[in-house]
Amino acid sequence: MSDCVFCKIINSQIPSKKVYEDENVFAFQDISPQAKNHILFVTKKHYPDVEAINQTDELNNIFKAISIVAKQLGVDKTGYRVVTNKGTDAGQTVFHVHFHMLSGQRLSDKMA
Repeated sequence: MSDCVFCKIINSQIPSKKVYEDENVFAFQDISPQAKNHILFVTKKHYPDVEAINQTDELNNIFKAISIVAKQLGVDKTGYRVVTNKGTDAGQTVFHVHFHMLSGQRLSDKMA
């Protein structure tokens, strides 16, 4: 989508601090981190939200990338949190499906 900020990041029209990329997934550091490590994982194909991903392969691709990056960061043993939002009431502000990986510190047990 031509006006999607994440599509523009994937296509290098907007700079980002890339952490990981393969043929299906692009991952980069969040510009407003909520933890020591706050990485966004986006599908290269544009889907507006998590409900639009009805192909298991897309979810597998995302979680495979998350696992790879967790190992690279050394948090695969200490732990990390994966979050996605669907809709404005949940806090979704960019309507391109994405998952947040938070790690590198002890995270609060509160989800809000």
